[in-house]
Amino acid sequence: MTDKPAKRRRSGASARPPDVGTFVADLKHPLEREIFLLRSIILGADPRITESIKWNAPSFSTTEHFATFHLREKDAVQVVLHRGAKPRPGLLMRNTIADPAGLLDWRSADRAVVTFHDLQEVEAWRKPFADIIREWVKFV
Repeated sequence: MTDKPAKRRRSGASARPPDVGTFVADLKHPLEREIFLLRSIILGADPRITESIKWNAPSFSTTEHFATFHLREKDAVQVVLHRGAKPRPGLLMRNTIADPAGLLDWRSADRAVVTFHDLQEVEAWRKPFADIIREWVKFV
């Protein structure tokens, strides 16, 4: 009789989530510099903001997810601002978030998209975009 090695039991814990920087670099997206700069703007807007990979994209949260990159397009980077995975009744973000620069493309009362096409746009709209992020996280 031979001794068989003991089988390893799965603990049920998932594998360590990928580092967001590594995830973005592995995408080989043509607007990678813009993505990295937008990440730093979002993370710098409020010290409570953290990032992770959710919905197969960089996503940002405080108490829950509120912003997710849409990176399927190769000629633009979109940041989708939301109040979680499902629409919630109540507060109409459209009537609450100040947007004097006109960056927000409202898709519903609580979901908007900001689109950047190049590094110059990211740099030009850095402050108003950071202001929007600071306002948005107040409602998360």
